[in-house]
Amino acid sequence: MDCAPASETAYLPEGVRTAVKLLVVGHFAVGKTTFVGALSEIRPLRTEEVMTQAGFLVDDLTGSRDKTTTTVALDFGRVTLNDTLVLYLFGAPGQRRFTGLWRDLTRGALGALVLADTRHLDRSFEVMGLLEELGLPYAVALNDFDSRPAYSLDEVREALDLLPSTPLLRCDARDRVSATETLIALVTHLLARTGELENV
Repeated sequence: MDCAPASETAYLPEGVRTAVKLLVVGHFAVGKTTFVGALSEIRPLRTEEVMTQAGFLVDDLTGSRDKTTTTVALDFGRVTLNDTLVLYLFGAPGQRRFTGLWRDLTRGALGALVLADTRHLDRSFEVMGLLEELGLPYAVALNDFDSRPAYSLDEVREALDLLPSTPLLRCDARDRVSATETLIALVTHLLARTGELENV
């Protein structure tokens, strides 16, 4: 497990007055840990462990044959979006056996970013269904894997049966600029829905 050392970035600026909890969710091996790591201004906390033989038997590694570790609790990172607003990112494990923990992580969250993979769009339905069951608003970001099928956003929106109001965009979870733009789109969506941060 990694955690942040004390440093200048370990402390919030004095002007920060609003903290928001956001989830980064998605199916197994979709890039959640990578996304949080690309964005976090502090050294992210990770709870990755080496996959065991038992894990290989239950986790579908199609398209992710080189994956040797998996998140077993959560990923955590922090992003100071402006002088007054800080975002706390909680990446949830994607396997079904962690659903209980996943539900606990949603408590107190303002919304979620669903990372999706166009090679396995069907795996996103369970994640989105749980968010809808819990009443947690979300945006969807397609993580641009090198081998992804070249579907248009309109095709993906139809395949996922997304509401017109649900943001859908492309993202490279490895790239800080791309990940930041995705996060801003999510926060903008939440602002429009709730107005809770309208004075930030």
